[in-house]
Amino acid sequence: MELWLGITLIAAFLQNVRSLLQKRLTGDLSVNGAAYVRFLYALPFAWLYALWLWQGEISGLTPGFFIYMTTGAVAQMVATACLLSAFTQGNFAVGTAYSKTEAAQAALFGLIILGDTLDVWVISGIGISLVGVMLLSGQISLRQLFRPHRALWLGLLAGAGFAVSAVGFRGASLALGEGTFLQRAGLTVMFAVTVQTATMGLYLVLREPGEMHRVLKNWRVALWVGAIGMIASAGWFTAMTLKNAAVVRAVGQIELIFTVFTSVWLLKEQLRAREYVGMLLVLLGIILLI
Repeated sequence: MELWLGITLIAAFLQNVRSLLQKRLTGDLSVNGAAYVRFLYALPFAWLYALWLWQGEISGLTPGFFIYMTTGAVAQMVATACLLSAFTQGNFAVGTAYSKTEAAQAALFGLIILGDTLDVWVISGIGISLVGVMLLSGQISLRQLFRPHRALWLGLLAGAGFAVSAVGFRGASLALGEGTFLQRAGLTVMFAVTVQTATMGLYLVLREPGEMHRVLKNWRVALWVGAIGMIASAGWFTAMTLKNAAVVRAVGQIELIFTVFTSVWLLKEQLRAREYVGMLLVLLGIILLI
């Protein structure tokens, strides 16, 4: 197994675990507050990880690094906000489904911004896995999926944001003048989480008074969200330093299969025919990608 592939699979699994823990916080926190814990409580771990990798002597920083990194950090927050907006529109499933066009859009942005090219097998894999993801993204009819709706546009915008963030983070790692792939990825995580913690923290203080206190009050669960989320992020960033961002994010869609199995295991849900087909298509797409 190639290194980037193993790292991606581990990151996808840990992201699923982090999401499960975050859901435990939604009863005590607002949606934005629950989202914020992934940044705030990941921050100390991100700094410790990066400083350990660099032995406290960071070097190789370039203007290009900060441009790519900031673009990725902001794009990820915008994408998350679009998904939350899709939820308020009452059609979260449609918004979520279209946000999964992230890998396909990352292929386009990667080509334009970084010059990353893809062969026909990879393009086919992204397309097939995308259809599988659509089937796994809730009970959505074809009529709902293709009917013009604000959730559709918000989902596409979220997908674009996640795509730009993936390409931006890969670009940041590659723009560093020095360091191993682990050091480059670790430094990118550290700065990105710092920007996101500061930006979203300011938003909560100004727009949701009292929410920051509740975020700090729930530190016992939130600390695990931050730690596991940081490890997952380090995995994503490392894999994208080694491999095209579109390919990494497409393979990372296996997270949905982990989610399905989690629902069966914890909630005793029954799988439907479309979910079986969806999982098979995602797996077929991943096989073509690798």
